[in-house]
Amino acid sequence: MSVELAVIGGTGVYALGELADVEAQQPVTKYGAPSGPIRVGTYAGSRVAFLARHGEGHSIPPHKINYRANLAALQAIGATRVLALNTVGGITEGFGPRVLACPDQLIDYTWGRISTLSEEPGSEVLHVDFGDPYTPSLRKAVIDAAARAGVALVETGCYGATQGPRLETKAEIARMRRDGCDLVGMTGMPEAGLARELGLDYACLGIVANWAAGAGPDVDEVITLQDVLDNVAAAMDGVPRLLRALLDA
Repeated sequence: MSVELAVIGGTGVYALGELADVEAQQPVTKYGAPSGPIRVGTYAGSRVAFLARHGEGHSIPPHKINYRANLAALQAIGATRVLALNTVGGITEGFGPRVLACPDQLIDYTWGRISTLSEEPGSEVLHVDFGDPYTPSLRKAVIDAAARAGVALVETGCYGATQGPRLETKAEIARMRRDGCDLVGMTGMPEAGLARELGLDYACLGIVANWAAGAGPDVDEVITLQDVLDNVAAAMDGVPRLLRALLDA
């Protein structure tokens, strides 16, 4: 039975609560092992896979995630569509805490990560079209599902991917704002680019956990992990309805 949808969970999202009849799979790929077991089960009558990007105990920092193994493992179990849940900070108006967003663009500020399937000597050199980094058809399906489910969703935006694991300085966020970024996170790349190289349909659901440094009404706000987790939990409230609508389409 094919996997209808694979979901990758970010910070604060380590399981899909409505996933039933779950079995664990952890295929070892040519790139190594994924972040943890892939939980495969039934969700709204469809076969869905879930993988915690940082590991189920949040033990893997953003720059150490084996993004290639994660995506190759999802492909190995039959997934062709991937919905990435990314916990992010908000930079511009309209992207405050507890907002859900489906960005259509991204800027990569990361460095030193293995970011292509063309890394090893002798591997095929891939020059994929990445003008639209998220698959337009899957983005449209997510946006339409949110509308049918009555879930508020910002339908565009630019995701800026930073190195982490530290949060950004106010000056860095100011630069990102000037560059056109609406959201900031640490795991958007190379994940999106690798999905394109593998031929996977890929879209991002940004879960805004906090204002980025200096971006909110309180420019001196101190971001705490508990605030992040509380805001993620609140923003995730409508996600099960969105997923059901997406799978029912």
